[in-house]
Amino acid sequence: MRVDFDPAEMPRSDFYKLLTATVVPRPIAWVSTIDQYGVSANLAPHSFFSIAAVAPPVVQFSSVGRKDSLRNVEATGEFVVNLAPEGLAAQINDTATDFPHGISEFEAAGIAAEPSLRVKPPRVADSPVALECELHSTLRIGDSTVVFGRVVHAAISEEVLVDGHAEIDRLRPLSRLGKDEWGTVGGVHATPRIRYADWQGPATSGA
Repeated sequence: MRVDFDPAEMPRSDFYKLLTATVVPRPIAWVSTIDQYGVSANLAPHSFFSIAAVAPPVVQFSSVGRKDSLRNVEATGEFVVNLAPEGLAAQINDTATDFPHGISEFEAAGIAAEPSLRVKPPRVADSPVALECELHSTLRIGDSTVVFGRVVHAAISEEVLVDGHAEIDRLRPLSRLGKDEWGTVGGVHATPRIRYADWQGPATSGA
């Protein structure tokens, strides 16, 4: 038996909590930007994040409301998506604090930055992956804005690569769940996709 929920009859915050508790786990884009003057660097986690296209390579994240990340991207046309690793969980949570405009999360949270190669916003020095992006487009949907960024450079730590492939057990990415919950990588299994030519009928047990 199911319980029915109608977003049209619920407060926004209640349905938001339902969505974030059921659309799980969500990867985290730890987005670094810089203001239009090139002075104050911003860093914030965004858990509405995914790949939007492959050719050209485009990633997307959503800003719920108008936050500094969005304002900076609109002003400069650039941002960096840093992977949010398990080992930096406390710092990532620190950067979710609603600091006043103009305060750099890098400085406030004591996070080391390093120069990017193709864009002006800095990268998180201790993050194993940095995707440097140029703004492709934005799309306003209700109270949120989806930001699409073309990846113009990827910088990946040698420590997480095996034969040129980023290994999940070395990346150790965090994910967001419901409430104040965060997820870490648990059991991982590989299941090759089945070609139609090799189809033997429906599976009899879970993959």
